[in-house]
Amino acid sequence: MSCTPPRHLRLAPALLFAGLSLAAAPALAQQSAPAPAPAAQAAIADAQGKPLGTVTFTKFPHGILVHGQLEGLPPGWHGIHIHENGACTPDFKAAGGHFGAQGSKHGLESEHMHYGELPNIWANEAGKAGFEAITHMVSLTDGADGLFKQGGTSIIIHAQPDDYLSQPAGNSGDRLACGIIKKP
Repeated sequence: MSCTPPRHLRLAPALLFAGLSLAAAPALAQQSAPAPAPAAQAAIADAQGKPLGTVTFTKFPHGILVHGQLEGLPPGWHGIHIHENGACTPDFKAAGGHFGAQGSKHGLESEHMHYGELPNIWANEAGKAGFEAITHMVSLTDGADGLFKQGGTSIIIHAQPDDYLSQPAGNSGDRLACGIIKKP
């Protein structure tokens, strides 16, 4: 099995950085105010409870920045999703399905997609994955789309990449790691 995703999936991470040249980065760093502190975080662990890293959620005026630093993953692409329950035990099935409104569906072509849709992440040959994504689908509240809703939410790392189409979960395979999303 090849670790190279289809062309449309290879381009997605590049879109996150469009419009920002490396030459402009030092000037932006000097002019901008410090980034706000994360408003939510999830300590990610594998099925044996071994810590793999942290995913944080920080509110900005135009979206929620999802930032992750993970290690110990199998090399290659992995689906990552916010799940509907704030539970990872007794097994990762306790996290439930993808976080979304009643009647929502998985995938980028769905008219009413899940709140918990995130882009795939890449783990290098050493099993390390650093990533950032911006979502407009969730809030840092206890509302219907809120990560702090009653019962909480969690984040799952899957064994395979999300194909962004297949129901109900993008054909992303087994659940490799889980973390409960909490206020820091």
